[in-house]
Amino acid sequence: MTQHLARAVARRDRLTLPSTRGRLQSLVASRSRRPRRIAMLSVHTSPLHQPGTGDAGGMNVYIVELAKRLAELNIEVEVFTRAVSSEDAPTVDLAPGVLVRHVTAGPYEGLIKEDLPAQLCAFTHGVLRTEAGHRPGHYDLVHSHYWLSGQVGWLAAERWGVPLVHTMHTMAKVKNAALAEGDTPEPAARVIGETQVVDAADRLIANTAEEAAELSRHYAARQDQLAVVHPGVNLEVFRPGGTGGRSAARARLGLPPAAAVLLFAGRIQPLKAPDVLLRAVGVLLEREPQLREHLVVPVVGGPSGTGLARPESLHKLAAQLGISDVVRFCPPVGQTQLADWYRAATALVMPSYSESFGLVALEAQACGTPVVAAAVGGLPVAVRDGVTGTLVPGHDPQDWARALRPYVTDPGLTERQGQAAARHAAGFGWDAAARATAEVYAGALARPDQRTGARLR
Repeated sequence: MTQHLARAVARRDRLTLPSTRGRLQSLVASRSRRPRRIAMLSVHTSPLHQPGTGDAGGMNVYIVELAKRLAELNIEVEVFTRAVSSEDAPTVDLAPGVLVRHVTAGPYEGLIKEDLPAQLCAFTHGVLRTEAGHRPGHYDLVHSHYWLSGQVGWLAAERWGVPLVHTMHTMAKVKNAALAEGDTPEPAARVIGETQVVDAADRLIANTAEEAAELSRHYAARQDQLAVVHPGVNLEVFRPGGTGGRSAARARLGLPPAAAVLLFAGRIQPLKAPDVLLRAVGVLLEREPQLREHLVVPVVGGPSGTGLARPESLHKLAAQLGISDVVRFCPPVGQTQLADWYRAATALVMPSYSESFGLVALEAQACGTPVVAAAVGGLPVAVRDGVTGTLVPGHDPQDWARALRPYVTDPGLTERQGQAAARHAAGFGWDAAARATAEVYAGALARPDQRTGARLR
């Protein structure tokens, strides 16, 4: 369907728009190094939604923070996302220089992410219609996030004669290679769609060198397409609490002042593996029952993805393991309260099967809290093993129990690693990420002789 639409757009351009195409060529030739205004696409999840529930997560945070910092660099950002309520305003000012546009594509409610490929044509129509209401050259560049947005970005960039920059965030082939037990594989249609987006993009932004290598290995991305830009962390929100900060945060959250707090924060789905944390706690308490008296395991987040099919599965698992008394289930929270949860924790636990980077790990470290994480994806970049936390190979609850035990039994470990964690996270500000992304844009605009040039000819 997408290929046919692309061909139709190309035919219409050749037959009816030669003068517009010529004006676009002139616009491209006269551009400055950085774009003036970009169209940022986020089809399946809105930057206005609360991270930690539904399909909202790290990508939402990424888009919000990146867009704000790009605007501070005098790059206007218009974010296109699917309207999920009849009450969504057509446009919302997210921040100075950042506009969110709600595009009607399919019914407002009742659609899950897997239903959205059938709505890409309608979404694309809304994006193209918006641009058609402006003078030619309104957008200098398209930056799409996740493969669904990449499909739309492919067509929009072709239509407007501008570069396409794409960020995968996650990849089907990578996820399928490390599925949690009982999780559902990503469909072949997504693999095909991702391959098409990689082939169409002028630049691919990877979170880490490992992700860039995966794009090359699994999707035949070219080296001249790839750029590595580490995501950032909002250092104004996520910061240590200072002297007594951990105790004060616990008091605000109703946590025991002397407890060992092993925190999980994120979407509750098999990919994120909160069950591994619960099973590890079960092993730990079976070995050392006396630890139960001062152990608290908060799970902060809501069901998402395949986790929606069994929203009560973690509650049932905690009961089966006999640890319901130490586990606390809490709904998703805003960033300010999330920072309090990080500060209150003895350690953040991330047993994920796949993470393109792991923004949660950076946020916790920025608050002075060490992270115990799976050694997958970008987490070995986000966490310095043995310095700012612990990396665990594999997902065996026995191994995770051994890794978690020192944080429960050694009161000084959190403070020692927490200080190093805060220093480490301080090097990942969003300002640096935005500047690096702007340079990727500049590189894409400076080379219209390859893919963009081919579109214009």
